[in-house]
Amino acid sequence: MRKIVGTLALACTLFGQSRDPWFGTWKLNLAESKYEPGPLPRSTLTKIEPWEGGIKYTVDTVTADGDERHIEWSGKFDGKDNTVTGNPFVDTNAAKRVNGHTYRVVAKKDGKVSTITTNVISRDGRKRTATMTAMNAQLTQGDNVRNVAVFDRQ
Repeated sequence: MRKIVGTLALACTLFGQSRDPWFGTWKLNLAESKYEPGPLPRSTLTKIEPWEGGIKYTVDTVTADGDERHIEWSGKFDGKDNTVTGNPFVDTNAAKRVNGHTYRVVAKKDGKVSTITTNVISRDGRKRTATMTAMNAQLTQGDNVRNVAVFDRQ
């Protein structure tokens, strides 16, 4: 039995079918998340799928104001910019793997870095924490933004 399991694991690795822990559907846990200066969105559901050796994000969110957004992007973990659609504050994202449970995404608007988000998957694979830092251009004082979004695997 061990030999069969080992063979299947090797085959999955060789053919690009590894089960990275962040793949799946994730729902924002409003009680555990904290947005500074706020407010939290009403809801966010994120689907993360394998895509050509990288990831594909599909995000459906309802903002605190009730606006619905459908955001999509895909890219490899090579640090190169990839087009983002549906987000008025971001034009491109670039993803880089930190380790097996962590990756970082640098977002840009008009060619300038707007946010840096570090995503960490818990060891049991049930939680994803996305810590995002940014300068909020909408605030006249340029207040720092630090959002900690906690997602539960669905």
